[in-house]
Amino acid sequence: MKLKKVTAAVSALALSCGVLSAFPAISGGNDVLAADSKYNYAEALQKSMFFYEVQQAGKLPDWNYVQWRNDSMVNEDGEETDVIKGGWFDAGDHFKFTLTNAYSASVLAWGYLEYKDTVDKQGLGEVYRNNVQWALDYLMQCDRGDKIIGTVGDFTGGSTDHNIWCSAEVYLRKHYVNGGDWERPYDEIADSTTMALSAASLAEGYLMFKDTQPDKADAYLTQAKKYFKTADTIRTNENGAMGSMYKPSSWVDDCMYAACWLYKATGDESYLAKIKSDYIPNFPTEDQSKDPKYTWGFCWDDTTQGAALLYAQITNDQTWIDHISHHLDYWIDGYGGKQVAYTPDGLAWLFSWGSARHASATCWLAKLASDTIFKDNATLQDKYNNWAKGQMDYIFGDNGLKMSYVLGMGDNQPSAFHHRTASGVHDDHWNHLGLASGGDEGWQTEYAHTLYGALVGGPDKDGKYTNDVGKYEYSEVAIDYNAGYTACLCAMVDDYGGTTDPSFPPTETPKWAEWEVGAVINGTPGKSYTELKTWTMNHTAWPARVAKDIEFRYYFDITETIDAGLSVDDIKVEGKSQQYQEGQQGYATVSGPYKYDGNVYYASVKFEDGRAIQPTGQSEHRDEVQFRVSIPDAIDGKSTEGAWDTSNDWSYLGLGKTDNLKSPESLNDHITMYVNGVLVWGTEPDGTVPTVSDYVPTRSGVKGGSSSGTTTTSTTTTTTTTAPPTNPDDYLKGDANCDGEVNMADAVIIMQSIGNPDKYGKGETDGITSQGEKNGDVENTGDGLTNKDALRIQKFKLGLIPEL
Repeated sequence: MKLKKVTAAVSALALSCGVLSAFPAISGGNDVLAADSKYNYAEALQKSMFFYEVQQAGKLPDWNYVQWRNDSMVNEDGEETDVIKGGWFDAGDHFKFTLTNAYSASVLAWGYLEYKDTVDKQGLGEVYRNNVQWALDYLMQCDRGDKIIGTVGDFTGGSTDHNIWCSAEVYLRKHYVNGGDWERPYDEIADSTTMALSAASLAEGYLMFKDTQPDKADAYLTQAKKYFKTADTIRTNENGAMGSMYKPSSWVDDCMYAACWLYKATGDESYLAKIKSDYIPNFPTEDQSKDPKYTWGFCWDDTTQGAALLYAQITNDQTWIDHISHHLDYWIDGYGGKQVAYTPDGLAWLFSWGSARHASATCWLAKLASDTIFKDNATLQDKYNNWAKGQMDYIFGDNGLKMSYVLGMGDNQPSAFHHRTASGVHDDHWNHLGLASGGDEGWQTEYAHTLYGALVGGPDKDGKYTNDVGKYEYSEVAIDYNAGYTACLCAMVDDYGGTTDPSFPPTETPKWAEWEVGAVINGTPGKSYTELKTWTMNHTAWPARVAKDIEFRYYFDITETIDAGLSVDDIKVEGKSQQYQEGQQGYATVSGPYKYDGNVYYASVKFEDGRAIQPTGQSEHRDEVQFRVSIPDAIDGKSTEGAWDTSNDWSYLGLGKTDNLKSPESLNDHITMYVNGVLVWGTEPDGTVPTVSDYVPTRSGVKGGSSSGTTTTSTTTTTTTTAPPTNPDDYLKGDANCDGEVNMADAVIIMQSIGNPDKYGKGETDGITSQGEKNGDVENTGDGLTNKDALRIQKFKLGLIPEL
């Protein structure tokens, strides 16, 4: 990288504190001072990995860090039933598209292969490789000879995926309710684009893992060759079920892209020969022109520019180097009379659907091109680097709305985003998510989870953002959206550094009661009985789940009954009408009375199989049961009036506020609920209450951080701790480079030693000396050199403080 990471950090300190100054260029090659870097790109990269783990389908690996996710697409026996196991869910729904899995894995792998050392130094190498491999292992399974698995998901009939809203963990139960089976439909397609992108990503997988997992890497390469051969042979696009959402328009770009990667993996010249003989002659051209296509952007449907950049890297052919320059100029200030539109506040805006996705993917090409094919052209390198940084910073908040379009980054983010599992919606009603009010019905507005690291669609052409979960072009998140963005972050961290958060992800605790019981008096209160209509409700989201063993208890005091000469044997507990019939899941057995303590007894309502109570829809998330507790109206001809008194009944205390079960006032925490024998709702008569840690499940291997649910800051802070300086009498305070003067170069060497210790640390040839460390510690904090020392020197030289 030709832009100095450390000088960027110096400038960042100045501007973040309101200091405006111009720094002289540092001599040496094409190195220039970078613009300020006030955003923590390493934190953003860390959180993007988290997003991909949220998207994991099937049985989750031990290394998945998302505490509130659990296995999905499993039947009641815990068996994963998708024809192809694993993979990533495409977006905020539950479709798995081989096309977007392949494209996203390829771009992620590309970012890692180019900036491996940087990612590894941030401590993110293992999690990055794990996430890429998760998709690669999915792609390995998709081969169907001359076809490939295209879509896995309920795209038939009413399309459960798009017509219902529930968490991934319970989605398959909804599919079962709708269709009566536990296996989702899938299709097989003869599609060169999907095969070629799969071939590309698997070839990259070979490069990623050939030294650490040679057997698996060899299998990746073998399958990559097979996919490529089929793609090149059939040369067709068959979209199948994905066609309504993803409809690739050309196979040439994807086959060229794959051929480049296979050449990189094998060194086999036949792949380059194929490019020259078959793909370049058919390379897309501009309308009414013979010029190679330089417009549009790098994405799942158009890999022409990615293929062109790879080919330029491999061959160093000036024609293709120039072509990439034309493409980037088209995005920045125009080329050939064509230019991408810009929002009034500065985002390069290509298209209404996922504007931030397109901009960040082009930033990736710009950063990589600057570091490779334009590394010896300082003018173009600076132009493309600076543009990419400006666009990425726009996404993080340097825009007219001061909004971060990355969830979990910054203080101002969209409050409405399109993601079923992160929402935790249990009743299929999602239209009020992110709004200030749930309306007259009190619909859910709060998301259960923070979807850390997800890039939302972005603003419209006017720079405006519609904060509406139903406006997909703004609020959608997707694995392909994050792909180019993540690869670009690898390059940004390489140039500007940053720090990961060792306590991430934060441990989440439920924001609402996951299990609830609502009850109202059924009809007119009787003189010899109490009859209730109840709802037993499953609102789980940490994670969403079902349980077979569910029971609730209604407590009543029989003191008056005993005083009237009756006994507990005269009390009858019986079920009345209920939602499910005997023999069905959800049917409840009503029994009792059972002694609790003294004269306090309870009626038990126990579900034969509580898994029917599932957070997947308005009828499914609750189970209605009506029951009665009574004494005879008369015994031996004598009235029992007065022997039934509800005034001291523990559970009756919560009744009478409403006769509407839909009302929040129907919730009765004097009726207790138990899941798998553990108290999860309500308070027992002796004051016993649930302990959340007793019933919220945890997966083995999940890494938990702090218990805070708040987002972390986006400001970069990098600190190196050294021994406190001794400050001898003969040192010049502030003279960190020991040249006898105090100037801006001293701030630079301090930041260099912090940001790039391998080159500028103590003991290195170009590094700071022990005396320089002592001189530079102007804050005298005892923490060694920090950003604050560099900032204080800058302020001193700018006349903002009188002395060091």
